[in-house]
Amino acid sequence: MKICLIGAGRIGIVHAIAIASEQNATLHSVVDVNQEAADSLAKKYSAEVLTIDEAFSNADIDAYIIASSTATHADLIEKCSQVGKPVFCEKPIDLSLDRAESCAKSVEQSGIVCMLGFNRRFDPNMASLKNKLDSNLIGSIQSLVITSHDPSPPSMEYIRSSGGLFHDMMIHDFDMACWLLNDLPESIYVSARANDKDIKREGDVDTASVIMNMKKGSIVTILNGRQAAFGYDQRIEAFGESGMLQVKNELEDKVVLSNADGINHAKAQHFFLERYEKAYHNELLHFMESYHLGVKPSVNIEDGVLALRIAEAAQRSLKSGLPENL
Repeated sequence: MKICLIGAGRIGIVHAIAIASEQNATLHSVVDVNQEAADSLAKKYSAEVLTIDEAFSNADIDAYIIASSTATHADLIEKCSQVGKPVFCEKPIDLSLDRAESCAKSVEQSGIVCMLGFNRRFDPNMASLKNKLDSNLIGSIQSLVITSHDPSPPSMEYIRSSGGLFHDMMIHDFDMACWLLNDLPESIYVSARANDKDIKREGDVDTASVIMNMKKGSIVTILNGRQAAFGYDQRIEAFGESGMLQVKNELEDKVVLSNADGINHAKAQHFFLERYEKAYHNELLHFMESYHLGVKPSVNIEDGVLALRIAEAAQRSLKSGLPENL
């Protein structure tokens, strides 16, 4: 698969690494409004640098990965629909639910393979948890707790364009809850605040607790924060009628020191680049397989619309201070 990567920033670099690690994929070209970033990434992987118009008129390109800013996602997905080629796009589709839904319609009409970047589904630990839940290992699920804390806040430039914590960060957890439980939320209630003065000035929050009542009866609790002194905090706990399943943090190493001062182990891995390196490769393989088989990916644009719908409900609940029906 010859892939054109649109976006040469931080997440674009992650996808370039994943492409380079897969023998059946080639980074054909790079597109970015930042010429220096495009040139640097393309040179590293012996790829071409193209303009956006050149990228969508190039017959050699098999597929596109969209890793540019959120505001460009829907337009670029629709361009892929127009040229009839598969696309993998980072979340969210757009910050507007209406715009995301119209984009989803264009994908449906074109019939192209369109996959969304909810990478956590492809982490081996999360996939194992999903398999165990589906096999009814702990019976019906009574509660699911998803914890996600970044090691430190992003730049204010990023905060301004991110759409806020629910659209940018917790949207992963909304997707995980629906996927793990094979269920949809009936209602959502949010409590959140900004502890960081700069984030508060931007009108966003950095600490949030969410409760979702699911249609099949489970209660989902999601805890998010922009700062964890011990590293990238990614944990899940599922409590069922006959037991509990947990996914714990991946550590920098697995050495444990036990002595008279206590028992100590390494910190959690520092950031998503390390924690989900394998997941990024696995999701690329799934995208390629979907393309070659001509089937809809397991995580597609409808999942992106659903997660965005939940994020918007979370924002309304935060504003009103009341539960929001879905």
